[in-house]
Amino acid sequence: MTGTRTAGTGLWAGGGGRLAAVDAVRGLAVLGMFAVHVGPGPRPEGAGYLIVAADGRAPALFTLLAGFSLALAQRGRAPAEQPDGWARRYRPLVIRCAILAGLGLLLAALWPGILVILAFFAVYFLAAEPFTRLSTRVLTAVAGVSVAAGPLLSFLLGPVFGYEASGRGAVPELTALTGWEGLARGLCELLLTGAYPLATYFPYVLVGLALGRLCDLRERRAARRMAVWGAAAAAAGYGTAWVGAHVLGGRERLLDVIAARHPEALGTADPVREVLRGQFGAVPSTSWEWLLVADPYSQTPLETVGNAGVGCALIGLFVLAARGRAGARLQRPLAALGAMALSAYVLHALVLAGPAHGAASWGALAGFAGVALAVAWAWQLHWADSPLRRGPLEHLLRLATRGRRAA
Repeated sequence: MTGTRTAGTGLWAGGGGRLAAVDAVRGLAVLGMFAVHVGPGPRPEGAGYLIVAADGRAPALFTLLAGFSLALAQRGRAPAEQPDGWARRYRPLVIRCAILAGLGLLLAALWPGILVILAFFAVYFLAAEPFTRLSTRVLTAVAGVSVAAGPLLSFLLGPVFGYEASGRGAVPELTALTGWEGLARGLCELLLTGAYPLATYFPYVLVGLALGRLCDLRERRAARRMAVWGAAAAAAGYGTAWVGAHVLGGRERLLDVIAARHPEALGTADPVREVLRGQFGAVPSTSWEWLLVADPYSQTPLETVGNAGVGCALIGLFVLAARGRAGARLQRPLAALGAMALSAYVLHALVLAGPAHGAASWGALAGFAGVALAVAWAWQLHWADSPLRRGPLEHLLRLATRGRRAA
């Protein structure tokens, strides 16, 4: 991909040919992450709907965009076309994943009060490498199957590892990775029982990869299709779950299951949400009815379809908006933040581990969002002609994986 612009718009930007509208969607995901981490609780009233909208969708959007960006990076060469030799093919990937995993373990050890996702991202990138060499047709089929297969694996294998009713939703911690038992537990968290396990989050990567292959966003028609497909998928996923819960009696049956298998959740404001909060990132294995909900972090097939649809629609809508000068200008602060999302994530986790630990208010959210947007915008203006433009950690990561010349 080149760094040229599409006639008079801000659609393409940056020396590396980054799609600015996709960066803007990633910037929106960063703000959604702030909303969940430092905003008030998600209450379905007034401004609280903003938190409700971000709850559960921010990590899903990040993960889908990871797959989409992999497809953009691969565009222009055949899926099976890879550099010769192990070192050229895998060394940059292994180094990148090792750095992400190290950052994730370090931030988790500092306990910023959030479930750090970076170690899980390292696993996603490692797992994605074989899929980048599939043909578009096969990749699309695999992505479709994974949306149902991943949550089903979580549901079926949970009891095998002793996590039928509770205990899932942790993140690997450096101090716990001692001895074979600790390493095995950490691996199990990354793959199946953690907060963002491969089983239920990797489908977003595959869907993003497939979308990046199927849709060339330099064409207006492709962006329009993404917006329509995404809206339809979101309506199908969330709508089916709503009908199942409120029309076909699914919620009443789940309440009966909760009374029998999850009594600790009884008496809370929302027992269903309380059980899901204890199974963060996994499908509870106490009833097949759980596979038919789409609540935040339930990671069922229906929630995955709905979340992926939201991400697909946002990409299409942002690309369409960026084709006009006014839309492109409005997206620039978000695109600046999205281009350096890793730096923003690590910095916000460090702040939460220190002076802002436990922050949860509209004021905290406004402060985090305002500072992040302003600093990212100023950073990109100052380093406009430098590889550092993409962010300090992004630049260091690229130096470590590809060397000074590539950076």
